[in-house]
Amino acid sequence: MEEEVIRVRIPKEGEILGKVTAMLGANRIQVECDDGKERICRIPGKMKKRIWTRVDDIVLIKPWEYQYDTRGDLVWKYTKNQAYVLKKKGYLKNIEI
Repeated sequence: MEEEVIRVRIPKEGEILGKVTAMLGANRIQVECDDGKERICRIPGKMKKRIWTRVDDIVLIKPWEYQYDTRGDLVWKYTKNQAYVLKKKGYLKNIEI
């Protein structure tokens, strides 16, 4: 049997993986990041209506230059299969799927 190849977006420099812990309203979510910090992240307008984010989704965020430890922007949302590939490759160290 052949294995299906899944293309997964790998975090670039300055981007952090995380798990959505709460929906806060007003296009904001609370994310538990892989570095152990919790950040409040914005969902940009171009992603707001195209990608529906729910609690326990694995996401990629980019922290702000100021308020680095508390705020960020949502960059990408992973599907369940992509999250399993990230876990298998060792990118999700502190996050349970």
